[in-house]
Amino acid sequence: MPSSMSPADPEIARLLATFPEPIAAMAAQLVALLLELPDFVARARFGWRSVNFRHPEAGHVCAVFPYPDRVALIFEHGRLLDSPLLDGETSRARFIRFLPGAELPVDEIAILLAQAIALKA
Repeated sequence: MPSSMSPADPEIARLLATFPEPIAAMAAQLVALLLELPDFVARARFGWRSVNFRHPEAGHVCAVFPYPDRVALIFEHGRLLDSPLLDGETSRARFIRFLPGAELPVDEIAILLAQAIALKA
């Protein structure tokens, strides 16, 4: 992963380094975007192979899951969120799928995160 895309947290960088470079770069870009939000704390979860995000009032809000061919931003209570970007048919979580090189829909992600925090705060 290029050093400019490496997350500051060495554990997150170590986790992302286990994925192909285009996936690691996309995941690092998404992690960096999420860490711009106030009060969000990220933690590498090696067992899940994800980067989980907590908010002090809302608890676990979402997670970045790199896969060999894509990256998913999974919202813990995504079923309660309304966005055409969200996929998934579970009773609780829903996700946005990103392919390497795709542009992140920054504004839409910010809106979903604000809604997700408000649901649980």
